[in-house]
This record gives sequence, C-alpha cells and structure tokens, in this order.
Amino acid sequence: MRRLWLVAAVLGAASAAQAADMPDLPVLRGGFTDGLSKTSHNWDGFYVGGQAGFATSNIDFSHAPKSMTDFMLRDSVLQAPVGGWSLLPKNHVQSTGFGAFVGRNWQYYDAVLGVEANYSYMNNLSSSASDSMSRLLAPADSTVPKGHIYSYDTTLGGGASLKLKDYATFRGRVGWDGGEFMPYAFGGLAVGRAEVSRFASVAWQAWDDWDETQGLLTVHHHDPLPARSQTTPLTQAEQRTNSFMYGWTAGIGIEYALWQCIFLRGEWEHVGFSKVKDISVSLDNFRLGAGYKF
Repeated sequence: MRRLWLVAAVLGAASAAQAADMPDLPVLRGGFTDGLSKTSHNWDGFYVGGQAGFATSNIDFSHAPKSMTDFMLRDSVLQAPVGGWSLLPKNHVQSTGFGAFVGRNWQYYDAVLGVEANYSYMNNLSSSASDSMSRLLAPADSTVPKGHIYSYDTTLGGGASLKLKDYATFRGRVGWDGGEFMPYAFGGLAVGRAEVSRFASVAWQAWDDWDETQGLLTVHHHDPLPARSQTTPLTQAEQRTNSFMYGWTAGIGIEYALWQCIFLRGEWEHVGFSKVKDISVSLDNFRLGAGYKF
C-alpha cells in the first residue's frame, strides 16, 4: 500500500513539472477568439473619388444601313436579301477619358458589399465608315411567269459614324477585406450618350431571263424590266446629336487604403451597349483613381 502511494506522488510531481514547462497559449487561458480573423481596416461608409483611364472600343457598323434599306425596300422581294448584307466594317477605336464616382460600402467581417454610381467622359472615342457593293439577286417571286426568271442587279451604298461622348454605370460591388488591400468585383447597368449619323442608298436594274424555242434552236432572252427597275438611287439619311444607349457592365478591381480615409484604385471595366441606329458598341476601360471615405 505504501508503494502505491509513493508511485502516485511521483507521477503527480512529474505532471505538475510538465505543465509548468508548457507554453502560455491563449487558448489555455480562454483567449482563443483573439486569434480569429478580424479586419484591420474599416471600409464601411460613403465615399467619393475621381479617375482617369484608357479605353479600347469595338464599333460594329456592318448593318448600320439596315433599317433604312428595309424601309426603302418595304414590301418588295429585295427587302430581305438586301437587309442582310454586311456593308460596313467593324472598327477598333482607342481613347482616353476621365470621370468620378460615388458609393456606399457595408462591411460584414471580411466581406464588403456596396453600391456605386460611376461616370466617365471620353475624350475622342469616335469612328466612321462608308462603302458600296453590288450583287445580282434572283429572289423567289410568285408573280413571275412560268419559265421566266427575274434577276436584280442591285447596288447598295451607305455610311455611318458614331462618337461616344460619355456614359454612366450603376453597379453592385462585392469585395474582400485583405487589410490595406481590398480586391472586388462588380456588375450592373450602363447608360451611354452618343452622336450618331448614317445614310443609305439603293438602286437596281431588273432583268427578265427566259428561253424561246424557234424551230430547232433555243434562243435565250435577257430583257430589261423598266417597270421593276429603280436606276435612280433611293436615298435616306439621319443624324442624332444625343442618342442614348443602354447596356450592362462588369469588371474587377483593387483598392489600397493609403490612409484611413484616402484610398487608391485600379480597375478593369467591360461595357456592352445595345444597338443604336443598328450600330453596336462595346468597350474595355482600364482606369486608375483615388477616393475619400467619410
């Protein structure tokens, strides 16, 4: 019995000595929550700022005359085939710009949610194109007599120009608090203002092709059809100083807290606009900015 008490005393002394040598961990003192992730910068609140950047844009003029030619050729056999012609090119344009932004952040632990209104003025984002083309068309026509083929030697001409003056985006943002850095992504709606002009002209010479049998010979006829021809070009033109375009925006960026209330920003933004006067516009904007958080 005495031996058992002696062994127990020795083991107890050894355990006490080992516990005294263990490091002083916060978890052992009930301070484990101090080791959890916590934000090191307050991104919550309203903010305003300014920005400058460089934009690349694709302006697709290919079907710019379409609605005009559809109107001039309405209810005719030429409307559908001519309206599908890709007359003009797609142009790539570059421009600088500047603007401003205002927004509000809500911070939940490491997550930062926000809304922002962003405005960009473009210095000289504009392009133009003009061209003409001719095709021989033989569209299906139920009014053509049996054994005859009506063909149309058609010429389409046109041109267009577009200048994107400025645009605004209204976006939602989601970011992550990485201390002094906050990477973020955004998406939303876009509204642009552009100066647009275009014109179109179309003319055609109609022909009647048919074969006539004369004895043992077959004679082919290629006769003009003045009643179905329009040798004097039909023309139409229009110009709008302020045409509004609507679309969407998405992109990514990163902000750096220079001080508690001053931050720097860099971002990439893509904007896609719906067609205006049959012209489609998309752009990629690379910007740097600075802001003040209240």
